[in-house]
Amino acid sequence: MATLVTNGYLARMASSTSPESTTQDGSDPRCVPIKLTAPIPIGAECAYPSYTADEQAIWRTLYARQEKLLPGRAADEFLHGLHQLELEHDRIPALADVSRKLDRLVGWQIARTPGLLAAEDFFDHLARRIFPCTDYIRGPDELDYTPAPDCFHDIFGHTPMIVHPRFADFYQKLGQAALACTDEATMEGLTRIYWFTVEFGLIRNPGGLRIYGNGIISSYGETRHSLTEKVKKVPAKPESMAVQPYDIWHFQDTLFVIESFDAIEADFDRWARTHGLLA
Repeated sequence: MATLVTNGYLARMASSTSPESTTQDGSDPRCVPIKLTAPIPIGAECAYPSYTADEQAIWRTLYARQEKLLPGRAADEFLHGLHQLELEHDRIPALADVSRKLDRLVGWQIARTPGLLAAEDFFDHLARRIFPCTDYIRGPDELDYTPAPDCFHDIFGHTPMIVHPRFADFYQKLGQAALACTDEATMEGLTRIYWFTVEFGLIRNPGGLRIYGNGIISSYGETRHSLTEKVKKVPAKPESMAVQPYDIWHFQDTLFVIESFDAIEADFDRWARTHGLLA
């Protein structure tokens, strides 16, 4: 599971302030995995941090930019989920409030993590329909793109898609499959499927090609880049995604297009069952 725990977009931090820029070995502390030794707060147990005025202003800036940018680019399913959740524009939403809405809509909850979760802990939560979520926000130097997740990526980027029932079930199955995986090569393939769907997926809506991947939708720069001719668009099949390399530090040059969430769930079921990951 080494690739999964070092993947920048699978990192899960929970400090309400930005961490130091690097650790002693030069790595980003937001990507240092933690193995849980006790349960983490879920739903109503998630306390609201004492955000600074500057941190609240960063949320407002990020939200306003994406709100203008996403129409005609974001998937209909994402925009519907965003409308359903009614996330605050002017302040960082409380995890407890977002969790309550998700629970009512699709039976998912949010957990506040103590730091980057080890892969087993992260996927264990997904398998139980619990989304591990950060509550710190990126700094002003990472407005266009951040290689590590923050609460804008997690809340604005992820939770609207979880509102969609088929995506919510697919997301849970990714967690279940990862927990059942014991083969390193298969786990690497699963990592890439996660990357090219949950984080960087495209869908063909009636109005045209649209974004549903959370890593794109929460990034101003990646949103502008992803639908251009600079990016190769490939039909989404688990077998193809499982062997496609990716780089978390740069804009993606290859993305995969699904026709529907019913289709990707069925295709993933088939792939996972072939590899003995789902019963």
